Amino acid sequence: MFSKDTYINRRNELKRLVGEGVIILFGNNDSPVNYPANAYAPMRQDSSFLYYFGQHRDGLVGVIDIDNDEEIIFGDDIDVEDIVWMGYTPSVADLAAEVGVKKTAPMKELATYIDHLSPNTQHHFLPPYRFDTKIQIMDLLGIHPNQQKEQASLQLIKAVVKMRSTKEPQEIEAIERACEVGYQMHTTAQRLIRPGVTERYIGGQVDGIARSMAQGTSFATIFSQHGEIMHGNPSGAQLETGRLALCDAGCELDDYCSDHTRTMPVSGKFSQRQLEIYSIVEACHDYAIEVAKPGVKYMDVHFAVCRLMTERLKELGLMKGDTEEAVRAGAHAMFLPHGLGHMMGMDVHDMEGLGQIYVGFDEETRPNLEQFGTNCLRMGRKLEEGFVITDEPGIYFIPQLIDEWKASGHCKEFLNFDKLETYKDFGGIRIEDDILITKDGCRFLGKQRIPYHPKDVEAFMAMNKQ
Repeated sequence: MFSKDTYINRRNELKRLVGEGVIILFGNNDSPVNYPANAYAPMRQDSSFLYYFGQHRDGLVGVIDIDNDEEIIFGDDIDVEDIVWMGYTPSVADLAAEVGVKKTAPMKELATYIDHLSPNTQHHFLPPYRFDTKIQIMDLLGIHPNQQKEQASLQLIKAVVKMRSTKEPQEIEAIERACEVGYQMHTTAQRLIRPGVTERYIGGQVDGIARSMAQGTSFATIFSQHGEIMHGNPSGAQLETGRLALCDAGCELDDYCSDHTRTMPVSGKFSQRQLEIYSIVEACHDYAIEVAKPGVKYMDVHFAVCRLMTERLKELGLMKGDTEEAVRAGAHAMFLPHGLGHMMGMDVHDMEGLGQIYVGFDEETRPNLEQFGTNCLRMGRKLEEGFVITDEPGIYFIPQLIDEWKASGHCKEFLNFDKLETYKDFGGIRIEDDILITKDGCRFLGKQRIPYHPKDVEAFMAMNKQ
């Protein structure tokens, strides 16, 4: 939690941006695993509620009445029977006072409060993503769950995106701390990788670092020898000599996230073929760092990386033809079917639940939802100082995609399908870091760099296996 003034100032700015009406920010409730008393733990608070009200307790709703200049937190105090099991929890009034809110009321009074507002009052709420919140909105405002996303307040969405996109210095410090734990997570994986160890064992050790040094993982850890599967969860398979292992993992600490990816040779040393592909991803990763700065569209950075990747793949004989035409046709998406990166902050894909078109794009830069690969671009808008984004190029050889494009002849003038056939057992490579857009350019977040240059990876793995 930050200072009381932080939350007061944030709510005041939110009121200014939205202008009129009543803002209703729903906190999260406990989510049962398989019966009510066995909930997922720890409870994860809604990020926007945290941003403006700062409290992690379940069962709270924050109301900001702009028209009457009034702020209220609705929620029920914890009774002694729950205290016996869960320990003492401050009263709702005490929690509210910590973030500068003077009024509180039991949850049963929320409906009465809303009912007594003027019939012309605008109700501002964000798109809900949990079923219990959808039911709460239906009971409170009479809006069916299947209509709530469309009836969520665009004014509020845009105001929240504007505020949360530009990170305050204290937020950047929190992300830096999360990145330090991310360093420990990934270097732990690099120390443990060797033939015979299972994916699940290393994935579990990585998760253990996040749970012991932070609040937990910021998303489900990806650790797999099948790096061509974007979200490959750890399996019971043993690591095999000659394969690559991809680790995409991050933690959440002090309500802010980290997100890194590294790809390592299971044997501790890259083969020549692996090194050829890895060096292209490495070059793309480093090129993005060179060109990302305020005023530059991240979509332009993405396509600059795609052109570099295409040129280098042509040198290996995997692509052919005119580079500009190949990228325009989307041929590069055979190897890079996702975007270069995404916003990051309180959510690992920051604010994605509010609508990617508002988070990653602006009036000048719009998404292309028609072209394969480009339709997965999460971040295209002009960069601004204070943005935190990921830089995560990759090259993947997906057998089913190769087969489909070869059979249909898609982009055949730019792809060498005969050579692609020989890479079907390759897997995939991704290198990802978190970067802060600064006044003149950008910089890595985190004091320590997880090894990613090939010689550094091999040296680190060798040093830790002696």
